[in-house]
Amino acid sequence: MAFLSGLLSIGLLSLLAGHLFNVPWLQQWQHDAQVAAAVMFILIGVMHLVTPRKLTYMIEGWLPYALELVLISGVLEIALGIGLLIPGVNMYAAWGLIGLLILLFPANIYVAVKQLPAPGGLPAKAWYTWSRLAFQPVYVAWVWWCVR
Repeated sequence: MAFLSGLLSIGLLSLLAGHLFNVPWLQQWQHDAQVAAAVMFILIGVMHLVTPRKLTYMIEGWLPYALELVLISGVLEIALGIGLLIPGVNMYAAWGLIGLLILLFPANIYVAVKQLPAPGGLPAKAWYTWSRLAFQPVYVAWVWWCVR
């Protein structure tokens, strides 16, 4: 839900800035959603690279090379987030992010099933970790919609 809050906040701020400063390309919600997705994936990717040990718990014990997988996912999130902003590349980046979201979904299931705390110091309550699963399709739809 924190990711969704970021998407909505950045998207709305972009839209507001577009209208306040009369920037036509920021006055379109679809473009603002694309910018928001790019920023959020880049931020999450940076977090994966800066504090990877805080995320390895999500896959340790059931996937080998947990640290390396966290680092690889961080690099991919940054590269694909940047790709969302590049015309001609953004559709491929969107498909890459959708694939990544699908590949990462089992880690979120593992966190919920094992009753582990959500990443980033978010609530460890069962209602929160299980509710995070419902938002994964929302993120997939967001990424797809903003580049279609």
